[in-house]
Amino acid sequence: MNIEDYRNYCIKKRGVTESFPFPKNLPNVLVFKVGGKMFTATDVSTFASISVKCSPDRVDDLRAKYSAVTLPGYMNKNHWNRIIMDNSIPDPLLYKWIDESYNLVVAKLPKRVRLELEI
Repeated sequence: MNIEDYRNYCIKKRGVTESFPFPKNLPNVLVFKVGGKMFTATDVSTFASISVKCSPDRVDDLRAKYSAVTLPGYMNKNHWNRIIMDNSIPDPLLYKWIDESYNLVVAKLPKRVRLELEI
């Protein structure tokens, strides 16, 4: 996966916005949100890793199984993983993890917002 594939995949999801919300601290971090809540992010200058939300009961298992899945830099370590983009993880699995992250965030949105996303 390259940065263009990543961006195109994320931005096509229903209700997604993209922004650079940390102009002073992390000016190159591109964040994708749904319903105003982040579901994935990356540094566009390097695309060295992506961060995705993960079910807390799977976080440690994924880190143990895949060496490219590590603790997140700035996010809650119980709900987020950082995936090193070293080509060791197949693209279909990366897309699956992005989907899971998106779905976890959507599931926590207010019912009204979830219903709007289904239209």
